[in-house]
Amino acid sequence: MKSIKVGLSAISIASVAFLMGCSHNSSPQQVIGKMNSQYPTLDGAMPLVIGHRGACGYLPEHTLASYKRAIELGADFIEPDLVVTKDGELVARHEPNITATTDVEQHPEFAARKTTRKVDGIEETGWFVTDFTLAELKTLRAKQTMADRDQSFNGKFEIPTFREILELVKAEKANSGRTVGVYPETKHPTYHIQAGLAIEPRLLATLNAYGLNKKDSAVVIQSFEVNNLKELRKLTPVRLVQLIDGDDVDSAGKVTLAAPSAQPYDFVVNKDSRNFADMLTPAGLREIKTYADGIGPWKPYLASGAHVPGTDGKPKDLNGDGKIDDRDRVALPPTSVVKDAHAAGLFVHAFTFRNEGKRLLSDFAGDPKAEYMKFYKMGVDGLFSDFPDTAVAARK
Repeated sequence: MKSIKVGLSAISIASVAFLMGCSHNSSPQQVIGKMNSQYPTLDGAMPLVIGHRGACGYLPEHTLASYKRAIELGADFIEPDLVVTKDGELVARHEPNITATTDVEQHPEFAARKTTRKVDGIEETGWFVTDFTLAELKTLRAKQTMADRDQSFNGKFEIPTFREILELVKAEKANSGRTVGVYPETKHPTYHIQAGLAIEPRLLATLNAYGLNKKDSAVVIQSFEVNNLKELRKLTPVRLVQLIDGDDVDSAGKVTLAAPSAQPYDFVVNKDSRNFADMLTPAGLREIKTYADGIGPWKPYLASGAHVPGTDGKPKDLNGDGKIDDRDRVALPPTSVVKDAHAAGLFVHAFTFRNEGKRLLSDFAGDPKAEYMKFYKMGVDGLFSDFPDTAVAARK
């Protein structure tokens, strides 16, 4: 794939004709949430619970059923990951490659669509949303992506459009009077620009159509890339979040970096050597503040856990189950990232929190609420959870 300089100016996002005032000092807590001084958040408000892909611990991710369940379980925001169809429609899928999240493999009429494409510089084989019209996608059904979670709802739910998600939120407000925010992520902006299907103009146009492109809207836009956020800052007053990724966590508890999770992909294209860890230094955070309102770091950047080495040099199996996972890690002291981000005027929304015991450090003794409480007490301003009811219960 030919390397191009990535920037929304390349696809004329400036032609979106609703330039608005860009004062963006208010936090999502000032739109949704209650003041609660027991939590050392940026503005003293209760930390937000963001339904990660809806309530995907219970139902297949990025379905109207999953988002509705998250709302019912008390989530303050729901999070749709946005990709674009061949005919230019915004839909919710975790990746452009829909092989893992839909039953497309079971549709012989689409067998010839299987192909290999590069996403963030990495070759992937499968079926890609950019090769399907919305009408074609609507014939597919979603499935649970994690094998250790309930598979009984596979094949029951359609792929929703972003408009359908906004209609769901609108209906919730009409029925209950409760405002639930929407926290869209622009997935792989460079991929979509190179496909001629840029996400951002479509996202802004849709928000504008629903009257949500305003400073006080319960909307937060997030991205792992940087240039699109910088351009969005010029075009919208809604809050923006710079996501911070990592590849893995080594035995000592340090976040490791490897492609495609080492740095924003637009940095790769533009030959910028900085990585995600560099962005969390005080200087990096100050730069982020020039174009975003908050950061969304992978939670090990804030508080990680290390394996206990055995006499053979391998990690000890602390719980004696014959497997090495997070249950065999011991918590390390929190880093300074939350305090540094707050010092820069940025709120912090960490990802991703899950209930399963194998995804919890040994210190939490299988209790996910204990993990939530640790991060709430650290001062995170919000967090992304697959199980929003547990996150809500832990903060009371």
